[in-house]
Amino acid sequence: MEEYLALIMFPALMFALFLGFHVAFAMMGVALVFGYITFGDAVIFQFVQKIDETASNFVLAAVPLFVFMGAMLERSGIAEKLFEAIHLWTRRLPGGLAIGTVLMCVVFAASSGVIGATETVVGLLAIPVMMKYAYEKGLISGTICAGGSLGTIIPPSVVVVVLGPIADVSVGDLFIGMLIPGLLLANLYIGYILARCVLNPTAGPRIPPSPDDPTLAEKIKVTAFALLPPIIMIFAVLGSIMLGLAAPTEAAALGAAGSLLLSMIYRKFSISILNEALLKTLKVTCMIILILLGGNMFAGVFIASGGVTLTENIISGANLTPWTTLLLFLTITFIAGFFLDWISVLLIFIPVFMPIVRTMGFEPVWFCVLFLIMIQTSYLTPPLAPAIFYLRGISPPEITLKHMYKGVVPFILLQILCLAIVAAFPELVLWLPSQVLGFN
Repeated sequence: MEEYLALIMFPALMFALFLGFHVAFAMMGVALVFGYITFGDAVIFQFVQKIDETASNFVLAAVPLFVFMGAMLERSGIAEKLFEAIHLWTRRLPGGLAIGTVLMCVVFAASSGVIGATETVVGLLAIPVMMKYAYEKGLISGTICAGGSLGTIIPPSVVVVVLGPIADVSVGDLFIGMLIPGLLLANLYIGYILARCVLNPTAGPRIPPSPDDPTLAEKIKVTAFALLPPIIMIFAVLGSIMLGLAAPTEAAALGAAGSLLLSMIYRKFSISILNEALLKTLKVTCMIILILLGGNMFAGVFIASGGVTLTENIISGANLTPWTTLLLFLTITFIAGFFLDWISVLLIFIPVFMPIVRTMGFEPVWFCVLFLIMIQTSYLTPPLAPAIFYLRGISPPEITLKHMYKGVVPFILLQILCLAIVAAFPELVLWLPSQVLGFN
């Protein structure tokens, strides 16, 4: 029985979570109980080592910087300018407001890295306009939820900063590798919206011409003023990594400085806004690091007590093929996303999955991107569905939970389609890092 003790840690953790314990304390508590049973007093020294490892991991310094960048961008005025500029070009298309909203989410996600910030800011701007032009409420809900969650798979992403060290994969390789799959997913969203609104014009009607429509020169001027500053900041963050000029942490610092500069350019900067952004950064960072510490303790006890070896032996005994095992891992991640937030899923399963993925000969960066797509899907899947809860907090009463649940279903299917495409063609992930970073 003792040799299977490590596997009992997972049901014990689920039980603690369902009792209502905070994720971090549930992980720490389960790790302490099972660690003490297995190792006795020596587990305390292991925990001290995990605290030191977490505190001294320089990559995690990017977390507060990216969170601060997102917090400042919420208040910088960039969203309002982007909204105006992008919709100037898309409003005449079928479903143009929804298509423009997805494009806006792409740019904002690439500027921010914080998912909640993207969905909240974009939703507050886009929902009233789409409601005004009688867009289908399910389409409104699905577009905001799916577009707002693109920050998981479009760099820079706080999720990746946490994932990289745990999976023992370069954060820079992940940032570059996830770029093409992220843009592929956004294009699948746009293609679906366009097709749906062509087939059913009432779902997303075109906006009719108006006498006060801006001229081409005015459109270009508005677009340049709205898009150039964020594009420069995106290049400062991602371009510095892609060109080998900065590590992810240094690029995050450039992004944080850029968000301050943008708030000044758009004349939104004030001491009170800076104070709000710093407080939000402190709260979010403390939450992430505390959960990360609990996850490291949990994973440390699980691995040290032979949990990974035992899991490998069970999979080997089941005679599963590598691809079947991969499908099993992704299915487990998908189901776990129904009930757990992203950081819990990541911390619980990545330490178990990665050694087996490497043993089976799969490329770790490719698997991590597949895992990220599954994590993003969990944002839309009830009952937890963080994206739906974000939307519920900012949507008018006319948009009900029924509209939200119905609206996200097509986008969940699109995410699964994207997952299948990336799984079938690993070069979508691996080609760009090989060209830019010399990744093998």
